[in-house]
This record gives sequence, structure tokens and C-alpha cells, in this order.
Amino acid sequence: MLELFKSKKKTDRVKILIVDDEPDLVSTIQYRLEGSNCEVVTAANGKEGLEKVVSERPDLVLLDTNMPVMNGHEMLRCLREHQDLKDTPVIMVTVICEPQDIATASSYGIADYVTKPFDFTELMEKIANALKNKDTG
Repeated sequence: MLELFKSKKKTDRVKILIVDDEPDLVSTIQYRLEGSNCEVVTAANGKEGLEKVVSERPDLVLLDTNMPVMNGHEMLRCLREHQDLKDTPVIMVTVICEPQDIATASSYGIADYVTKPFDFTELMEKIANALKNKDTG
């Protein structure tokens, strides 16, 4: 599975943006992703996350729903309206598992939806699949 995190250029690492307002969770995910040779960028809310997508151009975004300033759905809507960034794969990682919230996120073309708490191996598989689909899609 780790070979899926290698990008086409040998010197480049997969860049993942984590947008979540829970510092402990962000640190844990960041640690695990960096251990898999990923470059990780973080943001604590949707507004900051959108700015980081524009400046950092990540290969994938892990996005929480409930955050201050701008929530995940608002960030996702703005991201999908941005011509150069609209195809950036997004995996929602959130405690919200209501059908309405999943449908809203799905309407914006998310790659996957993961509910907290989650199994990290499962999250890594979903990330690998989203990156694979991005490369083949």
C-alpha cells in the first residue's frame, strides 16, 4: 500500500492537507502520514484550509465538517467552484454520520467519507484509493 503514496517523480512526496480543528487528532494523523513518507500541511478551519489548498496545491485533502470560521461543507463548496482546484480529491473525516450531511458532501464529489473514531489502516486505504483514482481518472 505504501507504494501508492509515491508520486510519479522520485523526489516528490504525496502532499496531504489536513483541515481539522482538533490539534491532537491532526498531530496523530500527521505523524502517521509522515511515517508513510507523505508531506503534510495542516489548517485549523475551512478558511485557512482553502488558503492552503490555493498556496500548497495538495494531492489530497482530509476535511472535517464542524470547524470555526468556515465549516467543511462551505470549504468544499468554495473548492469545487475554483477552476484550478475543483478536481482535488477530498476525504471527509468527521464525527457526523447523518445521511443529510453525507449526501451534502457527496453532492460536491468527495472521494470518500470516514467517520470518527476511525481505524487508521482503513483511512490509509481510502487515501491510497483516492490517490490511485486521481492518477487514473
